[in-house]
Amino acid sequence: MWHVLQLSLQLLGAIEPRLQVERPSGLQALPQVQDESTSTTIPDYFDIDNSAFAGPTRTGSAPWLAQTNIAPFPGVSYIPNAPLETQIPIAGNIDDQNIFQSLGHLSPYLPNPRGFGVNEYPIPSGSNVSWLNMVHRHGSRYPEVTGTEFVLGQKIMSQKGNFTASGPVEFLNYYEFLLGAEILVPVGKQQLFDSGTLHYYNYGHLYPNNGSKIVARSTTQRRMTESAEYFLAGFFGLGWQQNATLERIIESDDYNNTMAGYKMCNHSNWEGAAEAQRNWTKLYLQDAHHRIASNISGVLGSTWTLEDTYNAQALCAYETVALGFSPWCGVFTFAEWQGFEYSLDILFSSGNGFGSPVGRATGVGYVEEVLARMQHHVITSSASQINITLDNNTATFPVDQTLNLDFSHDANIIAILAAFGLTQFAGSLPLDRVLPDREFVMSFLQPFAGRLDIEVVNAPRPVNANRSDTQNVYEEGGPTSYVHFLLNQRTVPLGRSLEECGLRDDGWCEMGTFLEVQKRQIALADYDFACWGDYEDVGYGEVTNGRPVGR
Repeated sequence: MWHVLQLSLQLLGAIEPRLQVERPSGLQALPQVQDESTSTTIPDYFDIDNSAFAGPTRTGSAPWLAQTNIAPFPGVSYIPNAPLETQIPIAGNIDDQNIFQSLGHLSPYLPNPRGFGVNEYPIPSGSNVSWLNMVHRHGSRYPEVTGTEFVLGQKIMSQKGNFTASGPVEFLNYYEFLLGAEILVPVGKQQLFDSGTLHYYNYGHLYPNNGSKIVARSTTQRRMTESAEYFLAGFFGLGWQQNATLERIIESDDYNNTMAGYKMCNHSNWEGAAEAQRNWTKLYLQDAHHRIASNISGVLGSTWTLEDTYNAQALCAYETVALGFSPWCGVFTFAEWQGFEYSLDILFSSGNGFGSPVGRATGVGYVEEVLARMQHHVITSSASQINITLDNNTATFPVDQTLNLDFSHDANIIAILAAFGLTQFAGSLPLDRVLPDREFVMSFLQPFAGRLDIEVVNAPRPVNANRSDTQNVYEEGGPTSYVHFLLNQRTVPLGRSLEECGLRDDGWCEMGTFLEVQKRQIALADYDFACWGDYEDVGYGEVTNGRPVGR
């Protein structure tokens, strides 16, 4: 099989010119790998063993759940997220709800439990799913090495032996900070393998299985590359390289990459979003902060900040996915966990969604790629963060694949939803209370391993918009194609955001209509001005359409 791979690479080199990944002047390209046995060079973007631009890769300690788990917990009945221990008593949780499904973007993967306001319908008999475009977030990971959660862990360890903890935080007397940084944790790998297996069952028929290989795309960041590899292993098996070539696009500042679109945008609303988040934290977390700080003596107790209390909630999420259990989880009440989730909704909706002046702009390049794939053409020019060198060549941007698999980040996928114009998720979030029926819930939109599946459905005749009329599934007319959005296995009703699509029971949109609507959405992103224009930052809540105020 290795000889087949070598021959394939030789043929690729003979047919297609070798490409260089776009980069600004003065920056180095990824080093290329020379195969001495054949004197061929694997292009840097197809070399999955190249570790350049991998980002931080600190490995944490191995779990020891058999010893560190203080279960069994009496009186807890909800089902745990196996293999993680999540049956932890939470004060005020009278309905025995699972807080691990309410941790925003730090939640282990779950299908949206309530849906997006539309019924789910099967593909009508005689119709078929002919095409898929998937963009998938990486799996559960360690915290970022520069993250405040990581800093809190180091702060606690630096004071070991110099404080005494009691009450709800008595465990700090023997606490050990064992987390790594940035890379996937074991359950994160499982999430992607499981997703690949699920996608094979749903879409395996779209793979041509004729000896050709599809091109899947990820970034050079290690957790992104490994997420793609585990997914492909779940979809194809351990020999996935016989079926797919993984293209890795540089993820670094000033590089064009639609799967990290914020890297090529001079403006950001992240600072303002974080300030709004802090204002909400001051309101919902005061009681918890007092409970913790008042039960710690010494320098650690006297220097314990409200931010430390907030980061302790995040450590519950990170330690659970990394170590299987975290003592931090039971320190907080159910209302405080609701407040934590809401804080992340505030952060991402205003940082990357419709509350950000660059929300649409940072996702628009990926939208352009989806539309190009739908219409079977390469991209020769763009005003967004598209890497034209790669997208203008069918070797690196195939236009006739029926199965398109990409891997991205949570913030980027939120921006993609905004760039598609899905205003269903554009509602404002007040800073004085939790909005209970909000549409923007990060644990529903982008938990760890969240994914957006975009299907094209071909029907022999127009499908009745009233799908509850099971006697008249089809209407008079000729063959018709539809676009169907599935976010975390639940239909997003396109007509609710894009009026021209109509309020169909199944949430679909006629494909021609969808393509016309998306032309206007691309214009609304206003990439050049939003990312590179001269304008002042505005306060929280002043941006509502994912673009600069007044545009």
